[in-house]
Amino acid sequence: MTNWLKDAVFYEIYPQSFQDSNNDGIGDFNGIIDRLDYIKELGCNAIWMNPCYDSPFADAGYDVRDYKKTAERYGTMEDLVRLFEEVHKRQMHILLDLVPGHTSEEHRWFRESGRAAENEYSDRYIWTDAWLMRADGFAYIAGECERNGTYILNFFKCQPALNYGFLHPDKPWQKAMDDPACLATRDAMRDVMCFWLDKGCDGFRVDMADSLVKNDDAVKSGTCEVWRDLLESVHTKYPEAVFVSEWNNPQSAINMAGFQMDFFLDWTGNGYHKLLRDYDESGRDNSFFRKDSDRSILDFLEEYLPKYEAVKERGFYCLITGNHDTVRAAYHLEERELKLAYAFLLTMPGAPFIYYGDEIGMRYLHLPTKEGGYTRTGSRTPMQWTDGINCGFSGADAESLYLPVDTDAGAPTVENQQNRADSLYYTVKDVLALRHAEKAFTQHDNLKILTAGKDLRSFVYQRDDLVFVCNPSGREEQVPWQAAAGEKLFEIGSVCLQKESCLAGAQSYAVFRCI
Repeated sequence: MTNWLKDAVFYEIYPQSFQDSNNDGIGDFNGIIDRLDYIKELGCNAIWMNPCYDSPFADAGYDVRDYKKTAERYGTMEDLVRLFEEVHKRQMHILLDLVPGHTSEEHRWFRESGRAAENEYSDRYIWTDAWLMRADGFAYIAGECERNGTYILNFFKCQPALNYGFLHPDKPWQKAMDDPACLATRDAMRDVMCFWLDKGCDGFRVDMADSLVKNDDAVKSGTCEVWRDLLESVHTKYPEAVFVSEWNNPQSAINMAGFQMDFFLDWTGNGYHKLLRDYDESGRDNSFFRKDSDRSILDFLEEYLPKYEAVKERGFYCLITGNHDTVRAAYHLEERELKLAYAFLLTMPGAPFIYYGDEIGMRYLHLPTKEGGYTRTGSRTPMQWTDGINCGFSGADAESLYLPVDTDAGAPTVENQQNRADSLYYTVKDVLALRHAEKAFTQHDNLKILTAGKDLRSFVYQRDDLVFVCNPSGREEQVPWQAAAGEKLFEIGSVCLQKESCLAGAQSYAVFRCI
């Protein structure tokens, strides 16, 4: 495990929405540099930045046109390298977003691959041998290139799938994983990773990491084999490089593929989803951290714990406040509910990830789709810094902004949150200060559940000498936990240790050092 990860707290930056330094209405590299001190002061010492490569932006930069060129709207290569340098000056680290499973249809590789005449890129993507669509479980596109056949998509229409082969090819047009063309695709992606590591980034968050090999099995053994090859070779040259997978299967991603981290992603109905976003179309919300919910923490733990236990000796199964693909947690949760939720997420094992603006309770806005965002667009609005023009994001006219800012009179901003001692911002900052101060947080195989049950809303967990008590309900609860005397290090609401139990006030959370 890379040493700096033991104390890492990540801050996710959506670059087009974070800070505009040249007043064109779009965030940029220099704007991020201007806000690095804010990120560090909050308590985050690492950054994940969403894609910043040259792109036609049909999918917000996840449709890469050139892996080795920066998008002009964010700045120059020199600006990006300076961002790396400024991050490192502050003893922080930064991950870029790697998109290995597909490119833009405008990428040079794909343009060459679509030519009728055979060339070195002909099999860089997956092409069938007929122009008719096939019912093989894949999405195909026909009629857009001069060569015969259709090409497979990895996600949107604009994202043709790169060819890493098929685990068990059963048609003439399907390549085996060790086919020279598929190995050439691996080499090309290895080259991209080394290019950016040479420039100064510290690693990558890997988009759709499980999507490489087609017709893969349930545990993605083919894709895992590809990643083992790529990561082992990259780590030979860059031993400190860090990789976190968008996979939500840590047994495969960490134990089999070799990633250091994987995410517990927000998938409808799963354990993480039930914590913060368990609402239906009628608007009813039964998320665990809602004060009026009837959920037990077991709805989360029953899925989380087996995966955590399976990988805790080798890597991190990471929790997020949200990301660019999720509805903002503040959509349905009130500030007190967010305080409890984030205190929990930020004190669990692994490296936590804070989505920009979540620390101040930025809200989800109902907006038309932008750059392939669809329902995700409302979580990608500009960072709200001040109570001034455009919330301090940009000096451009409001009509020129990448997305509109939240203009509601009660919209949270860094400025108004910092002016209120009991704000969500200070809760996050205080929890992160505790996390960096206590040795227990640098060990990530030390989680014990002390109290949890189907009929309980409260729960208690422990990490070495620290004990955490949480009652998300709107009523006081007597928690059946035999409490020894302890020093209280952090508190929301009121939590009192008693001789044979613990009295947790409504919507309360506390951290004790066991004595």
